[in-house]
Amino acid sequence: MEKPVAPAPAALRARVRALGPSMTRSMQTVAEAVAADPAGCARLTVSALAARTGTSEATVVRTARLLGYPGYRDLRLALAALAAQQESGAAPAVTVDIAVDDPLADVVAKLAHEEAQTLADTAAGLDLTQLAAAVTALATARRIDVYGIGASALVGQDLAQKLLRIGLVAHAHSDPHLAVTNAVQLRPGDVAVAITHSGSTGDVIEPLRTAFERGATTVALTGRPNAPVAHYADLVLATSAARETQLRPAAMSSRTSQLLVVDCLFVGVAQQTYETAAPALAASYEALAHRHTAR
Repeated sequence: MEKPVAPAPAALRARVRALGPSMTRSMQTVAEAVAADPAGCARLTVSALAARTGTSEATVVRTARLLGYPGYRDLRLALAALAAQQESGAAPAVTVDIAVDDPLADVVAKLAHEEAQTLADTAAGLDLTQLAAAVTALATARRIDVYGIGASALVGQDLAQKLLRIGLVAHAHSDPHLAVTNAVQLRPGDVAVAITHSGSTGDVIEPLRTAFERGATTVALTGRPNAPVAHYADLVLATSAARETQLRPAAMSSRTSQLLVVDCLFVGVAQQTYETAAPALAASYEALAHRHTAR
């Protein structure tokens, strides 16, 4: 896989949220510091930032590289740009922590803010080159298999159903045994899509690995771009997720970001296959129209 280009300033926070769980504790400290105070950290030398975070210069440099920047100098430039963007608009006053005794109106406001932030983070961090390649692979595929477990299975079903409605052969598999037995039948020209926020779900990795070994084009939708699932993915589409709290499981926000990527894939494929997709979509609407008529 090609080394990704340095992310845009707006994508920095998204990458910190996505990669944080895979970092060492000291690297997490550096990443959280630069995301929380980009203006302040942009003014610090590598040694000053190391002192501020109680880490080493080597840790600061490794963190910058893991976040996608060639070196600390490039990270400082991105921090300065991010600080300038933040100064141009007011920061939201809503916090994400939801208490047991919060009024319902506050719950709605906090969830709406966090969902919006999750979508913005995902959009900012999405690699458009990888996305375009995935769209082309899906648009020209002989057959498409989608793998997901739990909440990700719902997202997989959504993707498969959307692609079916524009005339593509797509099937979602949430049963690990069926997923593997179907993956064995794939070959070059087919596409396998694995959806796993953690990137380490064995029941999703196994069929993707099988598809990869059979020569199919493999795509991973994951919140952990460096997780095991990426080892068997030709293309990786990174998603973001809100911070998990007691009353907000990670599956809720990860599904939000996954659905955004699914919609991007669907629209991109529909654009590339418009001559066949438009009639197929119209036919599906017509076939279901009588079910939406009041009786």
